[in-house]
Amino acid sequence: MKKLFDELSYEVSKRTTEKYSTSFSLGILALKASIRPAIYAIYGYVRLADEIVDSFQGYDKEKLLNRLKIETGNSIDEGISLNPILQSFQETVCRYQIERTLIDQFLHSMQLDLGQVDYNDALYKEYIFGSAEVVGLMCLQVFTENNKAQYEELKPYAMKLGSAFQKINFLRDLKDDYQILGRTYFPNINIGVFDNCVKCKIEEEIETEFKEALIGIKRLPNSSMFGVYLAYRYYLSLFKKIKKKSSKEILNNRIRVPNPEKAIVALKSYVRYKTACLR
Repeated sequence: MKKLFDELSYEVSKRTTEKYSTSFSLGILALKASIRPAIYAIYGYVRLADEIVDSFQGYDKEKLLNRLKIETGNSIDEGISLNPILQSFQETVCRYQIERTLIDQFLHSMQLDLGQVDYNDALYKEYIFGSAEVVGLMCLQVFTENNKAQYEELKPYAMKLGSAFQKINFLRDLKDDYQILGRTYFPNINIGVFDNCVKCKIEEEIETEFKEALIGIKRLPNSSMFGVYLAYRYYLSLFKKIKKKSSKEILNNRIRVPNPEKAIVALKSYVRYKTACLR
């Protein structure tokens, strides 16, 4: 009968992904069917932690995050959780031998979001590593299906992609992060004087990371290449929109890619993939 609970658990993680991210949901659909549940499980878990630190206003966020940390460890050690999202996540961690240090680093970055942090260069890199790069590495362990040599080869590229995605998120969410949550992630920057020069410097970093990440995407197994490439193209389309906006517009508006545009991106990405013209 546990099979029914496991199926329900993965379904909850899938629905969570679909509810929170159209882009990632479509990207996951482009993966090989056998690895989709594991990626849903990872996203569902990451989303749960994000919600604690971002959305649960009026609750003791630190207490809730500490509880999640304890329950995560217990579920992995015991091989079971009554929380469906944790259940699917711990099964994924076990099946694909996801390193516990990656999970610890992720939760550490979530912990940083609970306070007002003045980010310097070192702490900024540490936060991005824990909040984004390790998530890419968790997914990479699924994509490489326990092939350690392949994982080590692709590891630097997965980290670059995660970093680029996160920096785009920072630019997209600059208004809400600052005005609602009181956060500024970019180091040595006074948000009150965030100008086009500063914005361009960040965009140059993203462009460099995107170029490096694409090298790794082209080396992924066929089971995951198109799905990751599609997510890459979605973020690239968002990035292009952000680049066209001024620093003032970024500070006052959250830039989005409408669903009809995402459909066009998906179609073009598929054509590039089938013609081996990934760029």
